[in-house]
Amino acid sequence: MGRLSNRTIAVLSESGFEEVELTEPVKRLKEEGATVHIISAKSGKIKAWDHDHWSIEVEVDKTLTEANASDYSALLLPGGVINPDQLRVNSDALAFVKSFFNDGKPVAAICHGPQTLINADVVQGRKMTSVKNISQDLINAGALWSDEEVVVDQGLVTSRTPKDLPAFNDKIVEEFAEGVHEGQHA
Repeated sequence: MGRLSNRTIAVLSESGFEEVELTEPVKRLKEEGATVHIISAKSGKIKAWDHDHWSIEVEVDKTLTEANASDYSALLLPGGVINPDQLRVNSDALAFVKSFFNDGKPVAAICHGPQTLINADVVQGRKMTSVKNISQDLINAGALWSDEEVVVDQGLVTSRTPKDLPAFNDKIVEEFAEGVHEGQHA
């Protein structure tokens, strides 16, 4: 029995996610016993980006209109440049993200993933990290940004780049296993 055997995790993404920022955490969550659903705006498959080219396709388990945030224990937002840029202007995606914060559930975002959190209006006063390219955006939105491999703030887990995945994956397992955090709020 893994630490997450009674957890169902939502992974919210669009095409253009950075491949390893979705595949590596999903692999680790499944190893820990979690049920993982890939959620996207459209059904079918979403396509990964790998450094500088398109790569694998991943099957979408549920669309945003089919998915209900209350069915999930935690949320993972992989990065990539194209993916969060689409999510951050999708009102259904923002509402989905915000509901995890409203319910105190753990949320994890890596690299460019936190861009979606800015538009969901949930970063004010939160300790966070991200890829350097969006650090100023997070600071402007009120986040307390620092350049560390992984930052945890009351169930919110953030990391910078794929090289931080080992630390990120360890922390998401820990935080997702803990469940609801009183200090996690929108």
